[in-house]
Amino acid sequence: MKSRFYHKVKNVRTVAPRLTQRTVGVVCAAVVGLAAAASAARCDVAAYVWPAYHDEPRWAELGIFGDGKGEWQNLYESVTRTPGDRQEVKPLWGYADESDPVAVAHKIDAATAAGVNVFIYDWYWYGGRPFLEGALDKGFLGAKNSGRMKFYIMYANHDVDRLWDNHVGTADGKDKVVWPAKISDADWRLIVDRWIEKYFMRPNYYKIESKPVLSIYSLRGFVAWDGLEKAKERLDYLRARVRAAGFPGLHLQVIGGNKGTSMREALVALGVDSATSYNWTDNTWDRMNDETQPELDYDEWGELSLGMHDRWQKALKEIGMTYFPNLSVGWDTNARYPKSETRRIVRNSTPEKFERFARRVKAWAEQNLDAPLPKLITVNSWNEWTEGAYLEPDDRFGYGYLDALRRVFVRADATQDVSAAKDVQDAQLKN
Repeated sequence: MKSRFYHKVKNVRTVAPRLTQRTVGVVCAAVVGLAAAASAARCDVAAYVWPAYHDEPRWAELGIFGDGKGEWQNLYESVTRTPGDRQEVKPLWGYADESDPVAVAHKIDAATAAGVNVFIYDWYWYGGRPFLEGALDKGFLGAKNSGRMKFYIMYANHDVDRLWDNHVGTADGKDKVVWPAKISDADWRLIVDRWIEKYFMRPNYYKIESKPVLSIYSLRGFVAWDGLEKAKERLDYLRARVRAAGFPGLHLQVIGGNKGTSMREALVALGVDSATSYNWTDNTWDRMNDETQPELDYDEWGELSLGMHDRWQKALKEIGMTYFPNLSVGWDTNARYPKSETRRIVRNSTPEKFERFARRVKAWAEQNLDAPLPKLITVNSWNEWTEGAYLEPDDRFGYGYLDALRRVFVRADATQDVSAAKDVQDAQLKN
């Protein structure tokens, strides 16, 4: 569904509105009713945030994004490869600096109006130092309205290769590791203290049964670094530090894709509480990349993925764990590759199809997740623009994805579109 001001947006790459604290105040007032309705929703809707759209100093170490706009550069440099792909799209909010608290305050307004009440920030550590913290520390936590949303972190403990460099193709060493993710015990102690002091202690950090939630992207990788016993030792240390900080414990969540008997044993040994998915590729990667078959249609992708929910839940219940379902927007990573290379994508992703699957995922959560556990649904994602998976409005679908979530997760008497808040902002900018 296209927003009613969709046709007015032009040249957003070069002319993006400059948000002010006064503007944000107006937008907050405009959506307060919507936000209140969203907070009353029965489900916690948690969207992943890829925190790469700002001028991170360490981009220079990787030799990429010299324009100073982070991975927005990959987006606006990309070109259409095949009809119907998600290239050459433009963000309706401009190429905003996501370490700017004013810009993020505007995003918080739109998210809460749509029923997204939790952000999950990807969090990184390489070479003894953090990476991409600016979007969370300066942007989200610096926004005056950040208290209206919960947040938690996903430890994205994967190696950095050349994936984000759009000048390097598959045949040129795309998978060459530049920064290994492996940590030392000294790293782990620094990381744990950082998580607790900077994030877990905040009143709007997301908790389950009063326990701060930590998601780990690759449990397999975490174990492979130094073995199962060392992984257990590190998690025991983390739990002890969390309890010493006054919490009853830690809720440890892992991302799907940790299949196999050995990983089942690891899940039990490490005391993992829950699992979810980062996106629907966790269950469909082999099929998505099977060159002997056509590219997946979004409906087919969704059916394959939702078909795994019951199987995941049954397998995890047997070992005392919970599965939280996932909802995904789409898949198209061509922006991260040279213009001469074409990657397989998921076809025909639309807000209308997304909404139908959102209703089914909501129904599954309501039926399968019982108190005291929350009815938590993870969504991929808020802003994975270069993976073709973003809720933020663009010049193709407008506010379609956010409005779809609003219709599913916000109570029925919240009748305004999410874009109504943006209309108020537009009027304010003209004054």
